[in-house]
Amino acid sequence: MKISKILPLIIAFTSLNVIAQDGPIIRKKKEQIKALKVAFITNELALTSDEATKFWPLFNTFEEKQQEIKKQKLKGYLKRVDDGSFDNLSEKEATTMLAQMESTEDELYQLKKKFISNLKGIISPIKILKLKKAEENFNRKLLQQYRDRKLDK
Repeated sequence: MKISKILPLIIAFTSLNVIAQDGPIIRKKKEQIKALKVAFITNELALTSDEATKFWPLFNTFEEKQQEIKKQKLKGYLKRVDDGSFDNLSEKEATTMLAQMESTEDELYQLKKKFISNLKGIISPIKILKLKKAEENFNRKLLQQYRDRKLDK
C-alpha cells in the first residue's frame, strides 16, 4: 500500500488518541491548528470572498462529519490495538472487525465523494485539486514541525 494511503490512517489514529485525552490545552492547540489550516488553504486556493463564503461552511461540515465517523467507528479498533487484544482475536472476530473497518472506510469515501460533488458548484475543478494538494502539504508541514520539535527536546 502506498504511503499516501497509509498516512491519513496514521494521522486519523493519532488524532483519535489525542481526542480521547481532550483537555483545555489540547482544545486550544486544535483551535490554533484549525486557524492555521484555514489560513493556509485560503491562501493556497486564492478564494474570492464569494467562494470563501460558500466554501468554508461546506468544508467545515465535511470535516466535522469526517471526524465524527472516525471518532465513533475507528475508536473501537484503536482500543483493541492499544490493549493488545489482537493476539487473542479469533479468525471470525478478525474477519468481522475487518469488515467493519472496510465499511467505515467506504463511508468516509462516500462522504468525500459527496463533498467533492458539492464543491463543483462552488469552486473550479482546478481549485478542488489544489485543495487536495493544500491539505496534503499542510499535513506534511504539521508533521514536520512535530518531528522537529521532538528532535529539539
